[in-house]
Amino acid sequence: MAEREPWWTPGRAEQVIGTLLRTGVLAAGLTVMAAGGLYLARHGAERPDIHAFHGEPQDLRGPGGIVRQAAAMRARALIQLGLLLLIATPVARVALSAVVFALEKDRVYVVVTLVVLGLLLYSLLASG
Repeated sequence: MAEREPWWTPGRAEQVIGTLLRTGVLAAGLTVMAAGGLYLARHGAERPDIHAFHGEPQDLRGPGGIVRQAAAMRARALIQLGLLLLIATPVARVALSAVVFALEKDRVYVVVTLVVLGLLLYSLLASG
């Protein structure tokens, strides 16, 4: 009787991680493009005020506010949501790598990857 190939192999891990990265970048790009079109449709005819700098509203300075405003279909928030998706893609890759290393029973890499993940999440979430 032939021995079955294990369901999780290093090659399979690379495929899953590659798919995650492609999907994340594609989702981010499509979100920004669609939201940019929505923004132009709503505000394209407005004249910009170039004499004064207007920063982002407080609602759009953190992930929670961005998600809330995007749920309300605010175009600027949807654009920033796409950018958050782009930022979240490599973070998700690090998280998935931790799972892969755990499946491979490589404790050293699991610990190192979790430390990196913690630092990434802290830097992302502590600012908002």
